[in-house]
Amino acid sequence: MCGSAEREVTYADFGGYKLVRCRACGLHYLFPRPTEACMREAYSTGEYFEGSACGYSEMGYSSQERALRATFQRLLQNMQKRGLIGGQLLEIGCGYGYLLDEARKFFEYRAGTDFSAEAAARASTVADRVYTGGIEQVAAERQFDCVIATQVVEHVYQPVSFVRELIQRTKPGGHILLATPDIGGILRRSMGRSWPSFKIPEHVVYFDESTLTRLMATAGLVGVRALPYPHAFPLGLLLSKFHLRAPAFLAELNVWVPATTVAMCGTVAAR
Repeated sequence: MCGSAEREVTYADFGGYKLVRCRACGLHYLFPRPTEACMREAYSTGEYFEGSACGYSEMGYSSQERALRATFQRLLQNMQKRGLIGGQLLEIGCGYGYLLDEARKFFEYRAGTDFSAEAAARASTVADRVYTGGIEQVAAERQFDCVIATQVVEHVYQPVSFVRELIQRTKPGGHILLATPDIGGILRRSMGRSWPSFKIPEHVVYFDESTLTRLMATAGLVGVRALPYPHAFPLGLLLSKFHLRAPAFLAELNVWVPATTVAMCGTVAAR
């Protein structure tokens, strides 16, 4: 995040990778890491959303739809309480469009982006516009009232530049919300290297409240503050982390897990 090469090892031997922490800014990141082009190719496949594109097996988005929709409903309700809704919404990394669909009663216009053409096609059935690719596919002069990126920034190789691109596409006075696995949370501290959000090599950077706040402020956002982000998971997915199997009729039961995600919202200053 700061450009320093000074680092200390936090966890070694993640299959040839290490998790390291920058001595200057405190950001945790993967070292070494695959090329960005390699990872973008993985994200562009339909297999990525069904949990098999990055070398490990996990419940796909379709199996998690109920839990994801419940999570996004809570997020949007929390945004509504804080006056962060209304107007035009852009979601980066929209996947199958579950958030965009849940947002229809909170925003007049809803657009998204995703690297996967298959995911973008599915999301386009519930949104006003979906772009295939990254933020660069949205015209620089196109501006939105709110930009959301949930579980995205941990995949980004140049996070400061990424947030500045989001700012460019947000109206002055508009809001940007980032949510990402919380490496500083009690769940990660209690589980250590078994923390499920160590998705190697998919996640290349890891934030806590301090480093996510610093990222957003460094990029130019003002009034950066924390936002509650309750997260629901299917029972079957949680049990699979402990090599257990849930009965079929309980596999999709929503379980709310605290301290999984850090979410921050910032405002775009007048230009």
